[in-house]
Formats: sequence, C-alpha cells, structure tokens
Amino acid sequence: MNFKFIISAFSILLSYVSFGQSINYRLKMEKPQNHYFQVEMELTDFKENDVTVKMPVWAPGSYLVREFSKNVDLVKAKDEKGQALAVNKKTKNAWVISKGAAKKVIVSYEVYAFELSVRTSFLDLTHGFVSGSGVFMYVDGRQELAGQLTVVPYKDFAKVSTALPKSAESVAADGVQSFVFKNYDQLVDCPIEIGNQEVFTFKAAGVLHTVAIYGAGNYNVDKLKADMAKIVETATGVVGENPNKEYTFIIHNVVDGQGGLEHCNSCTLSVNRWTYSDAEYLGFLSLVAHEYFHLWNVKRIRPIELGPFNYDEENYTSLLWVMEGFTTYYDELLLVRAGYTDDTDYLQKLQSTVNYVEGSVGARVQPLAHASFDAWIKAYRPNENSSNTTMTYYSRGQMLAALIDVMIISKYDGKKCLDHFLQQLYNKYYKKLNRGFSEQEFKTELEEMLGENLDVFFAKYVNGTDIAPLSETFAKVGVQVTEIGLPRASFGAGLRQDGGKTIVRSIRAGSAAELAGLSVNDELIGCNGYRVDQTDFEQFVNGVENGAQFKILVSRDDILYELSVKMTMYDRPQYQFKVVEDDAKAKLRKYWLRKTV
Repeated sequence: MNFKFIISAFSILLSYVSFGQSINYRLKMEKPQNHYFQVEMELTDFKENDVTVKMPVWAPGSYLVREFSKNVDLVKAKDEKGQALAVNKKTKNAWVISKGAAKKVIVSYEVYAFELSVRTSFLDLTHGFVSGSGVFMYVDGRQELAGQLTVVPYKDFAKVSTALPKSAESVAADGVQSFVFKNYDQLVDCPIEIGNQEVFTFKAAGVLHTVAIYGAGNYNVDKLKADMAKIVETATGVVGENPNKEYTFIIHNVVDGQGGLEHCNSCTLSVNRWTYSDAEYLGFLSLVAHEYFHLWNVKRIRPIELGPFNYDEENYTSLLWVMEGFTTYYDELLLVRAGYTDDTDYLQKLQSTVNYVEGSVGARVQPLAHASFDAWIKAYRPNENSSNTTMTYYSRGQMLAALIDVMIISKYDGKKCLDHFLQQLYNKYYKKLNRGFSEQEFKTELEEMLGENLDVFFAKYVNGTDIAPLSETFAKVGVQVTEIGLPRASFGAGLRQDGGKTIVRSIRAGSAAELAGLSVNDELIGCNGYRVDQTDFEQFVNGVENGAQFKILVSRDDILYELSVKMTMYDRPQYQFKVVEDDAKAKLRKYWLRKTV
C-alpha cells in the first residue's frame, strides 16, 4: 500500500472540504430514456432556521437568461432522520427550506435534460452531458463553500469525463465516481460527460490534456493528438505560461454542430461528425484554438463583472468585444503561427471579416460597447430586424483587435505586439491583483502600451459607429486597403423558398422594398402581372435600373396587396486588401503574421 499517495490524496481533499459547514452532491440517472437527472444536495451544519437554495438562470460564457429552473421538478427536503421538511417556492428559481434544528438537510430534485448544446444538459440511453449551472442548485449566499460531487452512472455507462479533481476514494467498484470542488463556481465550471465516450490523452505545454469524444465521426486520434497539441503550444506562447496542470476537452460529434463553450480548465465543443477533413477540419482547429484561448482571455484576463458570478440575473459588461473579439482574432492568427494557414489565407479572411462588419447596416447603428452590453437582449435574441440595428461583437471586436495589434507592432518596430498587452493584463490583474479590470482600467492599460491618448479612438470605434481607420493602420505593415464598393441599384429584400412559396425573410432599412411597404413574412406571388418564384424575381430585379418602377403582388395574412416599387441606390462599403512590397514594412508584416511552431 502506497501511504505517501494516501496522505497526499487526503491533503488534497482537506484543501477543498473544510470542517463544519459543507455541501455535497449526488448525481444519478436512473432512467436515461426519460431524460431526467436525479440530484441530491446534502447540507451539513447550517445554523439558519431557513435555508434558501437556488438554480442559476444562465450559464457563464453564454450571455442569455435561460431560466434553468423551468427544468426542475419534485423539489423535496428531509433531515438526518429522514423526516420531511417544508419546502416553499420563493421566486422563479429559489426554494426556502424550513430546517429548524436539523443538523443535516438532504435536498432532492429532478432536472429534465433534453437539449444537447454546449451550454445546456442532455440525457438519453446513449450518454449524459451535464452543464453544471443548469443542474446543480446552490445555497444562497454560500457559493464559497467547498464540497464533494458523487456521480452514479447509469448501469450501461462506463466512463465519467470532467475536469473536476477526483476525491481520495475516486472510483468505487460499482463505477460510482467522486470529485471535489473548492466552491460553487468551480463545480459548475466543469462540464461532465457520462457514457461510453472515446477517451485519449496528450501532453503539451507541460499540461496533461484529456479528450473525451462522444459520437461517431471521421476523426483520427493520432492526428487529433498531434494537431491539438500544436494548437495548445501555439496558444500558450501568446501569454507565455499555461496556468493549468490538467485540461479536458469534451467533444460532441453531432449533425448540427453548435460551436463551443469555455471553462477554466476545460471546454465543450459541438461539431458536425464529418468535420475532420479538408476545409472543415481547419474550422475545427480554429474552434479548438478559440475555446482553448479563452482559458486566458475571459477566464483569467477578464472584465471585473465576469466573476465571481451573480447566477440570479444578467452580468452586464461592455467589454465582450475584447473577450470574444480578441479571442476570435487569435483563433485565426494561431492557425497561421502553427503553420496550418499562411499570410495570404489570413489576409483573405480578414478582408472578408472587414467587409462583413463595415458593410452591415447595423454597424452604423449599434456601437461595439453597446453590442457587448446588450448581448443579453439582442445578440442572443435576434429578430427579423436585427441586421438593421446590431453588429456582432465577435467580428467587429476581431477587426479592432487586428487594428490594435498592428498599432502596437508599428510603435515597437516589430518587437512587441498584442501578445505583450495581454501578458500585461494577465500578470497585473490575474496574477497580482487576482481580479478583473474595469472598462476604464482596460483603456488606461492600452493607452500605456501605445503611449498615446485613445479618447478619440474609443469614442469613434468602440462607443461610436465610425468606419475603422483601415487604410492608414494596415499601411503600417505593408497592406494596402482600398475601398472598392460602388453604388448600385438595389431592391433590398432577402427571400426564401418555403413549401413552394416565396417568402420575404429580411428587409434592409431604407431600401426600395421597405419604402414600397413590403414586410418580412409576406408571400411574394407576382411581379408586373406575372406569377414569379424566388429565382424568377431575383433575375428580374437584378436587371432593374435605379429609378425604374414596377409592381409586385404579395399575400399578407391571406389578403392580397399590390405594391408599387421604385428602385433606389445602395452604397455598401467594400474593401480590398493587397500586400505592398516594401522592405521596411514587410519586416513588420512578417512579424505580425509569423509562424512560431
């Protein structure tokens, strides 16, 4: 018997579970076919007569109130003698337990789990996935308490994959596994995959990485090990150190891949099962890079509002453009540094991003800071008018990250870049101060890095809607940006086919279609006296000149309307990126788009 191991394991457990008050959870899945997890919370030595337990309303990293309590049923409580305790619902996500003099309270409830995404939970006979904030309740005001989670897998499930540290007893003979957590934030920050997933490991950047893959796919384990390790090494090189000792990837191979969600020492990726070849594989590696880079940018380099979390309501910040935009910038840049793409590929992608951002009507309406702040009510709740009034903080933030990177490279003549700014934030706010930064602190730190006042920059491009200084900035690294957009006659409505009908799906603000009175969801039936489908109408309207007039017949709520249309001009900004051969600037460009692995 290895006594040193036992003492070490016991010491780890003590560091997580303190004497006195404690919270322990037990997770079961007795009938996966009904999609319910059974949860027990054991509360020990709580002195209050009444204890309030709550279910979060959102999942950190996904900025939408999802009302997880809607999936909770059969909330009950009993004391250490098995006597029932009164449970009264206080609010939509809170239950008050009248514990009286009970020394121990066991709270039990069920959670319906039938939404397989990276931010929600799922259970059926093939596997279980736990996104913690939608499954585990917490004791109000006591999120700092440590505890233990025991997972009791369904009889046909052989594996449990999570980044939670294992407890001293770890795995029992019946497959039950136990884990420890230092506080509630850590518990729900570690998703859990339960089933018969394929599991493999690799080591990179001094960190042991575990990959758990659910679902069939055209992946090759050896190739994944090599490529994911290269991404990890390249990403770690940005900040200069990897704060984790272990890291877990949970990958779901499904039909409708939904992206990823970051955590401190793990992530969940949802991808199409046939994504592991050709161009789609580069997209997968970009997703790996994006979610992995978040272990620094968001989880440790973060706005002060994003941790510790308020699980009861929205956690507002105007800096999501930095968290998601900078990370999106790096997920493409890391592919260049790792050798999967080259500078030509990268500049083409950047050109596409710029044209999408600056060519959007919404980019002239919603400032980037507002897009971040209003993510809760706009980004995650789009409607038919969203393209006219919003702009994603991912893409616009990515564009600003590229501009800021080039500004730093130019100032320091290729000796510093955006990496060094992130290192500055990481060392000061995460390692030294152990907190996030305010919007003003972020701006001040960037001003210190660049040695200039950024009031105008932030007023125009972060808090305003001006077109970014593309030409003058990218010229510093030998990239000529030319505006090539030309005004053209435009109808301004997007169409779709639905069951043989031609339906209006979108209308651009200020367009000929809007001025004519066309509405989203109208059925387009005819044009100038002729029946048309989507192809017919689009061919017709593409040949109509500015100022020309025509009539369209539409059905709205089964009432026919004839509308008169007068074609108008639309001037959409569009840009072309081209490398300029200049030895001095080429040196800076090569540093910007360098290969490091």
